Amino acid sequence: MNARHGAGGGLVYSTDHGKMCPNCAKAVAACVCGRAAPPASGDGFVRVGRETKGRKGKGVTLITGISLPAPGLTDLCKTLKTRCGSGGTVKDGVIEIQGDHREVIAGELTKAGWRVKLTGA
Repeated sequence: MNARHGAGGGLVYSTDHGKMCPNCAKAVAACVCGRAAPPASGDGFVRVGRETKGRKGKGVTLITGISLPAPGLTDLCKTLKTRCGSGGTVKDGVIEIQGDHREVIAGELTKAGWRVKLTGA
């Protein structure tokens, strides 16, 4: 078995298994690190709101209440950023899109089958 080790000393590739997860040292296909249980969905509504607090007056659109695993949230964030034509990120299970895009995002999520409520001013 040929192996390559990363800078931290963890196995990153094996000829027997291919790419290896640096956290659990299992093959990427068998890795369970990124497959955390989805967060509790609350009342079943996705809330789309706008916030400026702590951002020097710059508004961001926050999407909360989506019960998807981390990779699903990242994919959804990418889709919404493309649709809105702006930047964004996923932090602690909350999708943040730069700017006030509540109506556009609510429409996209409704088309995708989510129940949406608009929040904030």
